[in-house]
Amino acid sequence: MDQNFINIIGARENNLRNISLSIPKGKITIFTGVSGSGKSSVVFDTIAQEAGRQLNETFPAFARGFLPKYSQPDADQIENLSAPIIVDQKRLGGNARSTLGTITDINPLLRLLFSRFGKPSIGYANSFSFNDPAGMCLSCEGIGKIVGLNLKKALDMDKSLNEGAILLPGFKVGNWQWRMYTEQGYFDNDKKLRDFSEEKFHKLVYAEPEKVTSIISADMNSIYEGLSIRFRRQTINNAREKSESNQKKIDEFTEIQICPTCHGKRYNEAALSSKIENYNIYDLTSMQVDELVEVLRQFPQNSIIDNLIGRVKSLIDIGLDYVTLNRETVSLSGGESQRVKMVKHLSSSLTNMLYIFDEPSVGLHARDVHRLNNLLTKLRDKGNTVLVVEHDPDVIKIADFIVDMGPKAGRHGGDVVFTGSFDGLKKADTLTGRFIDQNFPLNENPQPAKEFIESDKSALHNLKNIRLRAPKGILTVVTGVAGSGKSTLVNQVFAKAYPEAVRVDQQPVGANIRSNTATFTGVMDRIRQLFAAENKVAPGLFSYNSEGACPKCKGHGSIEINLSFMDNISVICSECNGARYKKEVLNYILDGINIVDVMNMTVSDAIDFFNDKDICSKLTEVAEVGPSYMTLGQPLSTLSGGECQRLKLAKELRKKSGLYILDEPTTGLHMSDVQVIIDILRKMTKRGNTVIVIEHNFDIIKSADWIIDMGPDGGNYGGEILYEGPPRGLLACEKSATAKYLLLSSINLEQNFSQDFC
Repeated sequence: MDQNFINIIGARENNLRNISLSIPKGKITIFTGVSGSGKSSVVFDTIAQEAGRQLNETFPAFARGFLPKYSQPDADQIENLSAPIIVDQKRLGGNARSTLGTITDINPLLRLLFSRFGKPSIGYANSFSFNDPAGMCLSCEGIGKIVGLNLKKALDMDKSLNEGAILLPGFKVGNWQWRMYTEQGYFDNDKKLRDFSEEKFHKLVYAEPEKVTSIISADMNSIYEGLSIRFRRQTINNAREKSESNQKKIDEFTEIQICPTCHGKRYNEAALSSKIENYNIYDLTSMQVDELVEVLRQFPQNSIIDNLIGRVKSLIDIGLDYVTLNRETVSLSGGESQRVKMVKHLSSSLTNMLYIFDEPSVGLHARDVHRLNNLLTKLRDKGNTVLVVEHDPDVIKIADFIVDMGPKAGRHGGDVVFTGSFDGLKKADTLTGRFIDQNFPLNENPQPAKEFIESDKSALHNLKNIRLRAPKGILTVVTGVAGSGKSTLVNQVFAKAYPEAVRVDQQPVGANIRSNTATFTGVMDRIRQLFAAENKVAPGLFSYNSEGACPKCKGHGSIEINLSFMDNISVICSECNGARYKKEVLNYILDGINIVDVMNMTVSDAIDFFNDKDICSKLTEVAEVGPSYMTLGQPLSTLSGGECQRLKLAKELRKKSGLYILDEPTTGLHMSDVQVIIDILRKMTKRGNTVIVIEHNFDIIKSADWIIDMGPDGGNYGGEILYEGPPRGLLACEKSATAKYLLLSSINLEQNFSQDFC
């Protein structure tokens, strides 16, 4: 076969219907189709799996033990693969020591720079690392934060010391710890704490240790120290020695605080004293990266600076110009995490690689899509093959080759329904072809805003002392470019003010092989009860995680075989043939079918089959948000991102809170499914709910009753509310990037979102 194509023959992974496909190498191929149509099954579960597996086989057996495990996909043949680089949407995670600078390897270059050119010179590169004792602040051990005393919980400001103002364990009025503070003569013990002078309050809470006369004997000395200092020394620093019950009591009085020694900078005084052009290492890592690159250009030029500028500019090129290097990786969204991973590959000189991306446009404003497109084009032009799973038409249109999967989803999908160009796709009679140019009208008759709920004003992160003011009972959409402060304002400030709100965010559902649609939706327990009652046996018999599990595979449905010097392989269990249950369990019948038959039912089939209010109501909620084709026994680990999001939405809608916050509910959704989300949002408001949605999708934006647009840009240049009101009014907001693209979308122009519009 032609070596210029990746050839797939007889692929049957998940719902794929024995498909065969040829994908051109050295091109951008974009896979489209509704959620569950088989896109990920082709790209990730077939191509990426086999490419990873074959690459791992080139390493010695010892090395393979440390590499990711790739199973052999269910396909007859896969030919002409290249070494894969998979850039998915999994959040970078990490811990408090992992920052954008460390994960992108920019911080090591900064450390090297300061070790060579910083004045005064203080030592080697490790002296500028907050993860090394030589460079870290010893008070917080390089974290920048400490666990400190929560004064709101520890003190009653409306009481005096004699009245029991100290609420900490062990400070009961009259005991010796209480006397340490009342018998030194420092305070008026009958004065309420809120009437203390600033000096006296500091003495009570923050005073450094000092020798004083013991309250037990005048001939003895003791140590007086502020409550906060004592609490930290006695409890937090010795937490490992405390029992679990005592530790819980202590935790009630603690909170995360900025380190008082380094003020959150993480570095010790020596590291901060060394400067280049009057900047220390913290100054550079705390700058927004678009400012940082300009500062670096002013430094005396050398190879280290050149390398630094190249890496920092890569962050800017992929739309992360608003971030700082000291931002913790755990705070990055899925879309931001994916773009950070891309940075590592921009400067690579490797060619003939296979790059695989999972919806890289997630979290990107329309203004910035051209940056992503430029990146994908650069990777292709270096001689690489680029495969992308994507729903955004403005990314799809740069494809050299398009593979559209369908015709629908689940068991109704799994076929290749179109291959060809973007122009050809627009003419194709497929769901993607019919909806690729859909253009929702602007909501000209929004529901009126009458009453409002609002948060307090906040300056958290980049917010410019603003508050969120949302109308009750209607649909509010919060818009703005990436980094403008949407998530900070909604998910942190507003959600903290209204903890009763039901939040449907982008966190993944718990996905493992033992959890499925039935367990997640909560219908599995009731199904087991029905089978048990009908057959007069224990409910646990109908669980493959309990008594009913096949004894050979333990309810997994497959068995992993250890081939010693080769990678383990997974084969279908010969005892249960993948059914997961004991053979005798299959003899128990409910209305003519057994438990395996039920697990193979789709959501819509189950609604028709069961005459049970609890089961039908929960499954109807799933069907209403779209994925009625999913089977009850389908493991959550096999669901696409869009399917997981909608399954989660169905479960959360059941709570009937009155206030809902949704974070980009169109993530992973095909354009044909957007109307489903709009219908759901409309139903929610018709029931009297207040719905607040963070969204980039213009179809959702145009359907809003009320829009809050943030900007004008990201990072330090964002954090303002540019507009709040009905959709039509946003079009007149000159400072708004959203307004410009909303106008283009509303008048149905053929768009290419080039920099001319930025």
